[in-house]
Amino acid sequence: MVIASAFAKDPEDSVKMVTDYLKRLDSIDKKLSYKTGGITLKDGLATINVPANFKFLGPVDAEYVVTELWGNPKGETKPLGLIVPANESAVTASYAFIVDYEAMGYVKDNDADKINYDDLLKELKEGQVASNAERKKLGLETMYLEGWASKPYYDKDKKVLHWAKEYSVEGGDENTLNYDIRVLGRKGVLNMQAVAGMSSLDSVKAHINDVLSMVSFNDGNKYADFNSKTDEVAAWTIGGLVAGKILAKVGLWAVILKFLKFIVLGVALAGGAIWKFVSGRKKKQEEFVYQPQQTNDSVPSANP
Repeated sequence: MVIASAFAKDPEDSVKMVTDYLKRLDSIDKKLSYKTGGITLKDGLATINVPANFKFLGPVDAEYVVTELWGNPKGETKPLGLIVPANESAVTASYAFIVDYEAMGYVKDNDADKINYDDLLKELKEGQVASNAERKKLGLETMYLEGWASKPYYDKDKKVLHWAKEYSVEGGDENTLNYDIRVLGRKGVLNMQAVAGMSSLDSVKAHINDVLSMVSFNDGNKYADFNSKTDEVAAWTIGGLVAGKILAKVGLWAVILKFLKFIVLGVALAGGAIWKFVSGRKKKQEEFVYQPQQTNDSVPSANP
């Protein structure tokens, strides 16, 4: 749905097209079932308490937004939901958190203090070569890891890991932000990944604690509920989570950012068409206003 290239040559038609397009987005948004308050996730696994300054979409709507509206391929399962700012539409939000869960088992955190994240970054950049080869096969733009947008940090008391990466994307005007949050549980990990451009980094970081405070595992599923006699231990530790060996979803974000860029560009171009149309009409009107020519007698003296 690339509207930037679809504007008519006639400014009046361009104005109508962008107006109709914005009405369509509004109509789509009104069909989404936003929720706030306490919401149970994945058959009682966890609970999300959505405050008034955010809103939440369940699995069906979240998948629809991510795939049909943002233009991404469907995953094997639906996401658990989508968190967006209350004053924005999920269709064109400046940032959003996709909520998901990976039943990978109990993740041991005894390596958290031993990881050299600078060395890990080098490994990630080297691994990007193979990733880009695969992306090319799929017809996707290549991505290049520029560095940490926010260095990995593990809160041992809360059992929460978060970090952010900055990527440049082939043909992109703005670098991509991947801000990841992992909440460790008894049998797996809750994932919350922010989708945004780098210009939204400050906004995302300002609300990290808000998002973290929303989601919690229910009793029986918390990290402290682990039973070494019955529960499976994950093959990956904290370092493995940051390295992305479990969830290889990097390709998803570039497509999302690209799609949102098209929307912004389209509206910007339409706005330019509107301004040229209005200013052009004003100029034509001024051309028909009689302006008496000044004679030498009517020119005011420079020295009164």
